[in-house]
Amino acid sequence: MQTLITGATGFLGGTLARRLYDMGWGVTALGRNPEKLKLLEAYGIKTLQADIEDEPAMQKACKDKEIVFHCAAFPSPWGKYDQFYNSNVLGTRNVANACVENNVKRLVHVSTPSIYFSYSSRMNVKEDDPLPKPISHYAKTKLLAEQEIDQIHEKGFPVVSIRPRALFGPGDTVLFPRLIPRLQSGKLPILGTGNNVIDLTYIENVVDALLLCAESPAHTLGKKYNISNDEPIKLWELIGVLCKELKIDPPKRKVPQSLAYHAAFILETVSKLRSDQPEPLLTRLTVSMMSNSTTLDINAAKTELGFKPRISVAEGVHRFLKWWKEISPSLRGGL
Repeated sequence: MQTLITGATGFLGGTLARRLYDMGWGVTALGRNPEKLKLLEAYGIKTLQADIEDEPAMQKACKDKEIVFHCAAFPSPWGKYDQFYNSNVLGTRNVANACVENNVKRLVHVSTPSIYFSYSSRMNVKEDDPLPKPISHYAKTKLLAEQEIDQIHEKGFPVVSIRPRALFGPGDTVLFPRLIPRLQSGKLPILGTGNNVIDLTYIENVVDALLLCAESPAHTLGKKYNISNDEPIKLWELIGVLCKELKIDPPKRKVPQSLAYHAAFILETVSKLRSDQPEPLLTRLTVSMMSNSTTLDINAAKTELGFKPRISVAEGVHRFLKWWKEISPSLRGGL
């Protein structure tokens, strides 16, 4: 099976590339980071340095491919809107159109449950529940990206999308690696009551979901599927586990959610007034994610795709911590 993976220098794309290569697939790993592409090449994987914003490059990349996995995105919690739009919307449009023009058999698209988020708790969210107004550039542009995908499906092109929640595991560059330094600084308080419940998804479980989408039956085409470990946990209890294993004093001081929102708003305003608009130490999005409860209903993925999380959160955390302790401090700083 000849496949192209966009965003292969990212956490999910790279993990998927290695899995497919080990399975004997013909893999072309596309990304922008030359150092990470070299690591994939050392693994034996064919690589292509290109930007999904480059339409001719995407046309060339999709030639003779049977399945395309579109994992690339600009997922930062902060940044200018044009950065998000160009990557998440125009980039997705380029990939989608290239798939159509090159008669690719199927596109598997990675979206996000960030489109469900609001500044309040939401539990057991289903794929077709009403959507709030997007609370970030990332959520807004990923929703627009889904519309790009819908347009080619309406013209008959086969595509399946997933919305995986909070990916973690060995190789993570976003979730725990951003959290751990703040815990080590001792400056992160408990935001809100400390009782909020969240979903996480171990990275290999997401790869399982992508493989199911690649070969799913016709009635799944055009649909979007929530993906998680399906075992909601208390966020701050998990943080306590991380602190214990890493010998860090756990947060004890609590800051009311309303006060944290107010502080984050001020920090965001100050940042936006600066010419370089640096990421604030705290954003309202971060406060919402750290203080509100958000869980997904994944029954559709279980019944229609046959998805079943193989690796538990506890085992996934164990594997992450083992990896984190083994990599050098210099590598951690570069994540």
